[in-house]
Amino acid sequence: MKSLLRLPLLLLAGAALSGCGTMADPREWFGADDPARKPAELVDFTAVIQPRQLWSMDIGDASGDLNRLKPAVDEGILYVASTDGELFAVEADTGKEIWQVETGLPASAGPGVAEGLLAIGTAEGQLAAFDPRTGEALWRRDLSSEILAVPAIGGGVVVAHAGDGKLFGLDAASGEQLWLYDHKVPVLTLRGSSSPVISGGSVYCGLAGGKMISLSLDTGAIEWESHITVPSGRSDLERMVDVDTDPLIYSGTVYGGAYQGDVAALGEGSGKIFWKRKISVYNNMAVNWQQLAVTDDQGYVWSLDPDTGSARWRQKALANRGLSAPVLQGDFTVVGDFEGYLHWLSSEDGSLAARQRVGDAIVAAPLVVDDILYVLARNGKLTALRLPE
Repeated sequence: MKSLLRLPLLLLAGAALSGCGTMADPREWFGADDPARKPAELVDFTAVIQPRQLWSMDIGDASGDLNRLKPAVDEGILYVASTDGELFAVEADTGKEIWQVETGLPASAGPGVAEGLLAIGTAEGQLAAFDPRTGEALWRRDLSSEILAVPAIGGGVVVAHAGDGKLFGLDAASGEQLWLYDHKVPVLTLRGSSSPVISGGSVYCGLAGGKMISLSLDTGAIEWESHITVPSGRSDLERMVDVDTDPLIYSGTVYGGAYQGDVAALGEGSGKIFWKRKISVYNNMAVNWQQLAVTDDQGYVWSLDPDTGSARWRQKALANRGLSAPVLQGDFTVVGDFEGYLHWLSSEDGSLAARQRVGDAIVAAPLVVDDILYVLARNGKLTALRLPE
């Protein structure tokens, strides 16, 4: 049984007793009148940088249920999909349209693009592949349930994570199924899925229930599995430790995080836990040699030491503002919020450095490629911004 719940926690706890279910974005569980969840008011500050808009465009409806529709860039071309079936390719630095295709598909995740293939998932459980040069449809396959995770492409394989927990490995040329990994999904989960990530001959993915796994890309055989967080508590609600964050691979380490659980660093080849820190997350994270950037379920922005997990700084000024996943742009950590503002924070100390409104609510994870930041708002406005030299 699947249901979209946007109810206070007391009602959710009751719903948990009735059987399987999924929950919407935790930012929407509480009413606006709950003082504990009141969004922080924006404070005045002196900006130290002035981000410059390069271009913007309207792609149509990008609301969806979650933040799994987001732009992707490959070889200087930016690809983006809308929930009403439009698929676009534009020059990443200028926004000039290369092609536009009406797919007729209710896109819900992606696009993923690599190795001369572009793939999107749909709310009806289909995975569709296109030629990124022309937008020509190549193949389409029915999977087991809606897809709320960006498909991964590598080594001639497309990997898709369906909403019922199944991971499919499909032949990139034909779409034929090569393998299937299935696991038991807990009674109660967040509405969404960790997107698979391919590195070398392995595919990594987070699972409902608090696990991170590594599978063989060729066969789907399990290589290792490790608990980021072990479920605890009496009720299904208390035991919900869903890993919705995408695996973040950097310098031989896989970073992941769980809602009502921990942020953790694991060995890429072994799954060995290097460190854990108790922070509840459901957004993706960002990393470089200096920091691991995290937004938690209270809207706090964290900078952690990627080697130890110790906190470098924590910024509370954006609490309960429905923050997006963070990205790193130059010397700054950037997040979007529910009113369409982008916030640039100093990566050195977390201080507010700049603010700019770019449209409606920002729920999709922003993207930074070649120092250009791309952000998609819920109303379908796609904007590219660059920082001054």
